[in-house]
Amino acid sequence: MARSNAPSRERIVAGAADLISRRGLNATSIRELAKHAKAPLGSTYHFFPEGKQQLATEAVRYAGEAVARILRKELAAGPVAGLRAFLALWRGIVVESDFRAGCPVLAVSVEEPPADEIPPALVAAAEAFEEWEHLLAQALRAHGADSDQAPGLAALIVASVEGAIAMCRAKRSTDPLDQVAQQLEVLIVGALDRPA
Repeated sequence: MARSNAPSRERIVAGAADLISRRGLNATSIRELAKHAKAPLGSTYHFFPEGKQQLATEAVRYAGEAVARILRKELAAGPVAGLRAFLALWRGIVVESDFRAGCPVLAVSVEEPPADEIPPALVAAAEAFEEWEHLLAQALRAHGADSDQAPGLAALIVASVEGAIAMCRAKRSTDPLDQVAQQLEVLIVGALDRPA
């Protein structure tokens, strides 16, 4: 049976996440999102009849869940292993794109929303960050970190890594990720080795 060349919904979403990670949302049209995913505009509107905001929201959810899957898997070995996997993921994206791509969740988060409106893509971004923080805090607690300290440390990890991604793109260097990785590992080990 011959395989169809028609673009899948997931391929369009993945392509949109990639383009948003490079250009942001406000600077990208649905036509450009479709073209980047190598999908006809008609197929894109078929899957996303509400247009650009619907596609962007799905792209942010897709990216958020992809990161959460990696965290769930790697955090089973402990918070340091989870951190290393989180950093390796972003290092790969930044380096493979020649410092052109970052995090689509961050890209949507830093753009000005329309007046008097919280767009669904921004809500999806907040949910993605919350899920990553929750997974990290849960692993920190499970491996001996203070229950009250774990959420703050998890937020610090996500904020530091996301900020380092932006710095890597600006500096065209992975040094910010390396520096952040070193400091976060020290903090995590310190949180886990606290006296009983």
